[in-house]
Amino acid sequence: MIGQLQRDNFRKAFKAGVRMAFGSDGGVYPHGDNGKQFHYMVEYGMTPMQAIQAATVHAAELIGWPDTVGAIAPGRFADIIAIDGNPLDEVELLEDVAFVMKGGKVFKQDH
Repeated sequence: MIGQLQRDNFRKAFKAGVRMAFGSDGGVYPHGDNGKQFHYMVEYGMTPMQAIQAATVHAAELIGWPDTVGAIAPGRFADIIAIDGNPLDEVELLEDVAFVMKGGKVFKQDH
């Protein structure tokens, strides 16, 4: 019941224009499952691009780091992921990340 109330409130808030930022929700579910949140963000009102922006540029702005993280650009941290496919067509692809680079160092490379 609480989960559905949260999702309904997410939809209402987003529709009302509240800026959303993607977070880890640490402690709510197992570490590493946060990519599953994209599905729900889309199911409850966002486009896939809006959900991705909530996890990147909007999150960077909301934590006060818009010139440091949140986009791929010179002078920013090299925090990049790669997946097989286009998440704008199927946002759930973000649940299976094949490549992770953080701070310019590769941490995961499946392919």
